[in-house]
Amino acid sequence: MRKPLDRVGLMNERVVPRSMAPYRLALLPGDGTGREVMEEVKRILSTFHDSGAISLETTEIPCGGQHYLDTGEEWPTGSFEYCRDESDAIVVGAVGWPGATLPNGDIAGGQALLGLRSALDLYANVRPVKLYKGVKHKVHGSFIDVWDNELVDVVMVRENTEGLYHALLRRSGMAARGEERDQPLEIDEFPGLEGEVGWDIRPISRKGSERVIRFSFELAKRRESRLGSVQKVTCVDKSNVTRGCRLFRDVFREVSSEYQGIVTNEAFIDAFTMWLVRSPEDLDVVVLPNMFGDIATDLASVLQGGMGMAASANIGDEHMLFEPVHGSSPKYAGQNKVNPIAAISSVQLMFDSLGLKNNDQEAILCAEVIERAISEHMSSGGPVTYDLGGKASTTEVGEAIASRCAAILTELGS
Repeated sequence: MRKPLDRVGLMNERVVPRSMAPYRLALLPGDGTGREVMEEVKRILSTFHDSGAISLETTEIPCGGQHYLDTGEEWPTGSFEYCRDESDAIVVGAVGWPGATLPNGDIAGGQALLGLRSALDLYANVRPVKLYKGVKHKVHGSFIDVWDNELVDVVMVRENTEGLYHALLRRSGMAARGEERDQPLEIDEFPGLEGEVGWDIRPISRKGSERVIRFSFELAKRRESRLGSVQKVTCVDKSNVTRGCRLFRDVFREVSSEYQGIVTNEAFIDAFTMWLVRSPEDLDVVVLPNMFGDIATDLASVLQGGMGMAASANIGDEHMLFEPVHGSSPKYAGQNKVNPIAAISSVQLMFDSLGLKNNDQEAILCAEVIERAISEHMSSGGPVTYDLGGKASTTEVGEAIASRCAAILTELGS
């Protein structure tokens, strides 16, 4: 078996010695249940800071659709500059709220999440798919064991700045920087179509493809062999139909020639969705264009117990942002019932990335402690929320995992 999260190595390989200065974290709770899981993020961060395991400074920034409806602004002036210039890492709860849209129709709060992805050039969206022992899968309304926890250990890498979402990302990024948003492109007609037509462009560039594909191969190099399996990178696209995907596939083949020790595989997105749920043990690192990655990674979360268990990292060459995969879940907002483990696991990814970027063993240890705490919590039958078949509240799960983290830190310090 691999070590905790296999030291997935989310940042590039630059090693920068770290001083004793505290890490400065920007916390963006956002909307709905994002605010609730952020409380558990703060609980976990306090556990490590108060124990002396690591020094942290946090700045909480209101943002999102609810904030927009209340104040008329997506986030306070200067928020982007703080995230860009002052913070070492950013943690987001969730963004999006019914009825909260900008005059141009874009999502209100997009400056905070989509704007940061674009303006900070966070080109790699990394989503580990790890199944903990003790997690059951909800199928036909019942919670049963479906996949083997020893055979579900995949890292999905989604291109994060181009493709179908490029125009919205660019507009949000320009707004975050205080620039005037682009005007949408206009096309007068589509031959063969009649009546009203809605359309979007889907640009995929050589540069954007190469950097996320190379990121995926470097990540695969750092992952330890799983149950004797070889390191592998699988390219998923629709290159038999779309021109952008043909470029993505061509670049994948070019880059793969530089990594002779890594096995490669190629798949079309439609067939891949079947392979993903049928034979996840055949996958190691998977790289996909933006929209396909958005969809496939949500499907992959089923393997690990659902969206409440799915963490993510948004990584660029200089900046990093972490968030649970789930959204703001308006129908559950204020009920203290959603699963905080995805958000807590996102903190684990943050510590791991900070440790690797800064050659900081304290941060890496914090990541390992969180992974162990979650693993022990699940395997021992700790309290879980409704999505995993339990009745525990968000707070109860967060408190239980924080307590385990504290106990492990005490054990390691004794």
